[in-house]
Amino acid sequence: MAVASLLCRRVLSSPHAVSSCRNGSWHPHMWYPKAREKKRNVYLHVSPTNSGKTYNALKRLEASSSGVYCGPLRLLAREVAQRLNKINVPCNLITGQERDEIEGAKHTSVTVEMADVTTEYHCAVIDEIQMVGCKSRGFSFTRALLGLCSDELHVCGDPAAVPLIQRILEATGDLVTVQYYERLSPLVPLKFPLGSFSNIKAGDCLVTFSRREIYTLKKRIEMEGKHLCSVVYGSLPPETRTKQAGRYGSKFPVGEVTCLDAEDLPLLHSSLKSPSPIIEERFLEKAKLSPDYFIAECEDMLKVAAIVDDLPLGLYDKYLFCIRKGIVRLKEIFTPGTLQVPKTHNQLKELESVHKVLELYVWLSFRVEDSFPDREVAASQKSICSMLIEEYLERSGWQPQGRRKLLRGPQKLLRKYDASQMYDIFNLQKCLVSFSIMSGMTATGIF
Repeated sequence: MAVASLLCRRVLSSPHAVSSCRNGSWHPHMWYPKAREKKRNVYLHVSPTNSGKTYNALKRLEASSSGVYCGPLRLLAREVAQRLNKINVPCNLITGQERDEIEGAKHTSVTVEMADVTTEYHCAVIDEIQMVGCKSRGFSFTRALLGLCSDELHVCGDPAAVPLIQRILEATGDLVTVQYYERLSPLVPLKFPLGSFSNIKAGDCLVTFSRREIYTLKKRIEMEGKHLCSVVYGSLPPETRTKQAGRYGSKFPVGEVTCLDAEDLPLLHSSLKSPSPIIEERFLEKAKLSPDYFIAECEDMLKVAAIVDDLPLGLYDKYLFCIRKGIVRLKEIFTPGTLQVPKTHNQLKELESVHKVLELYVWLSFRVEDSFPDREVAASQKSICSMLIEEYLERSGWQPQGRRKLLRGPQKLLRKYDASQMYDIFNLQKCLVSFSIMSGMTATGIF
């Protein structure tokens, strides 16, 4: 049974929410009375990838007098903001780490966690709605689906999510229309494996499952002498991923997919013929919810809550710490001195950790500004980290168009901090020695 993730709230923000919990029964759609005042026109754009479903939804967003795009990744949010601004539709960009607000803009592109459910829009778009079933982030998609206050709501995703979304929206009274699309170009599973790396052609993409393996494959491909190879993986800064490989404009009319080894071909073929998996979850013991919802996984949140409970922070500030996912230890913060172009994979990993912590600082500075006052310093150092990572990738073989000048030598920090100053910045004093907080890192980076 497909179910949507729901983050349990301890504090209910409206009489509607309070009344919805009486008699042990929850009605999450009533948590958003402003959205319930509208009879929204909801359009489900569903199909496999590369079918134009998001394109059509964005065309409606472009034509609207006001609107918001909610995506799962900063990369997608940035692409949409750039697209709208390029066609003279002013669009803000708001993610956990970035706020680029355009004067007079009535459109906003956000990561789904940053969706504003208090503002009225003419048009709203939620991308990759199948993530409503994700144990860790699904509650944000559920919140956007139920709470966005818009005349039109365009929801894009996998066809497997349609029955669940339809059941959820039955309670809202919205008018739901489902639009199915076909792939614009076919995806053909080959009957033979790749075999040798000498068979790789320009435009091919190899997918593997570890950073070390990515660099091993990159080296093997480039040693053949035929191709240069870019790399993309989750720990790279989003701006670096964008420069390494674009997402659009493929010149190949037919997509082909195969495996390295012949023994994996039967699994590949059977997987492509199978429908998308339906997410199955158990409800928390004794939780009384509609069968269409489940409580989001809170184990990591509870661990962090136990750590921050005794700290001199308000309830809301503690909550902000708890909702971040992925552990970042404060000892990973860069030490006084200089940042340099990494020379090894281990040094690259360390620099990515520095970038990750600086992103966390920027994220927190937008929410707890008094405790994290040096946003500009953190942002500038984050940019230097990105440049150094890009320089490492360039030196390891991949050369982008219009290559910029090499960074010579170490990059000086704009400001040096000793340990006590770092403790003051985070306003956690001696607790920081053993304190770990949630940073929002996923396989695709911080959202």
